[in-house]
Parts: sequence; C-alpha cells; structure tokens
Amino acid sequence: MKPKQFAIIGLGRFGASLGLELMEQGYEVLGIDRNEEVVEDMSELLTHTVVADATDEEVLKSLGIRNFDCGIVAIGNDIQMSILSAILLKELGVGMVVAKAISVLHGRALERLGVDRVIFPERDMGIRVAHQLVTPNLLDYIELSKEYSIVELSVPQCLDGKMLGEINRRVNYSCTIVAIQKQTGVIVAPTAMDVLNAGDIMVMIGDNDNIDRFEAVINEDE
Repeated sequence: MKPKQFAIIGLGRFGASLGLELMEQGYEVLGIDRNEEVVEDMSELLTHTVVADATDEEVLKSLGIRNFDCGIVAIGNDIQMSILSAILLKELGVGMVVAKAISVLHGRALERLGVDRVIFPERDMGIRVAHQLVTPNLLDYIELSKEYSIVELSVPQCLDGKMLGEINRRVNYSCTIVAIQKQTGVIVAPTAMDVLNAGDIMVMIGDNDNIDRFEAVINEDE
C-alpha cells in the first residue's frame, strides 16, 4: 500500500515542489521549516505547515511524526541538520524515510543511517537532461540501475504505421515496450498487433546498451 501522509522537512525549491506535486496527487502533506516566511508562503498550499526545528526530538514527537507513512528530509545545504533529522525520523519510527543528498559522501552517510531511499536531485536531473540533449526522440529517462532504464521515446516518422511485431523489439533489441501513449489514450502492455503512429510515445524498459542501440537505429532512419 503506497504512503498517504507525508512529512517534508525543508521547504526550499525541492521540498516545496515535491509537496505541491504530492498535494496534486491527492495526498496529505505536512511541511516543516525553520524559516517563518517560507512556511507562511506554503501555508495555503499544503495540508499543514509548521515553523519548527526538525532536529528537536520533542518537537517532532509533538507533531505526531511517527504517524506519518513517509518522512522526507529535503534540507538544502545544511548536511548536519539533514543527517540529524534523518536519524530522528528513523528512531521515532516513521514508516519510510527518504532524504535528499547534495554529495556522494552525504548520500553514503544517509544510507549507513538506514535511510530507505536517498535522492540526488541535481545529479539525476543532469543525467536526464544529458540523455535528452543527445537523443532527439527521448522525452524522459529514468535509471533503474547501472544496467537497466525506463525511457519515453517519441515515435519517429520511420516507424509510422508499423506494428510492434514488425520491429521485433525483443528479438533485435532485447527491450520491451510496456506502454504506448496515443492521442486517444494509453495502451498498457501492447501486443505485437498494436500499430505505432508518428508522435505516439513509447514507454520502453530494457538494458541500457540495447536501448541505446535501438535509439541509434531509429535516429539513422529519420
């Protein structure tokens, strides 16, 4: 069951953006920050906001932090505060703890503390933008591991009107198209008989090398 109540510590650009998106998806969000002005700005946008020091255990207890499904440490450049906040969230029994890291060493420290997921927003965005810049048809890119990724590719003109079976995606490229987004809707788990049209969006999962090979081939045919 996915989390329903989120507590975000740090309402800078990353924390605020994350909170707004979670609200948009229908979840409850508590925003915590030491800056009164920042909290005031977000007070009408999140479910609850509070001016508080997230390194104060008694304060977090008074907020009922242990009742939240997920606690997110989105603190910017204060590594010490980030680590202390993450420790408290773990010790107070928050179900899932996620933390933003601003460096590799910071990330390692968070992992050793038992943080469930460490996020590197700047690094991850840099990777995605780099892939988009060198691959014209690439719309989005998510790295699952060092070997596998999920990508969104715009269907080029050279594949217009072709059935998935015709491009032999599994045999030739060892990649799987798990969905096709068309103007009329999304086809999940498409079959070999489904037809691609230029401008459709393919959601593909596979080995990074094979995805690169597939992208290179369709770019050559354009």
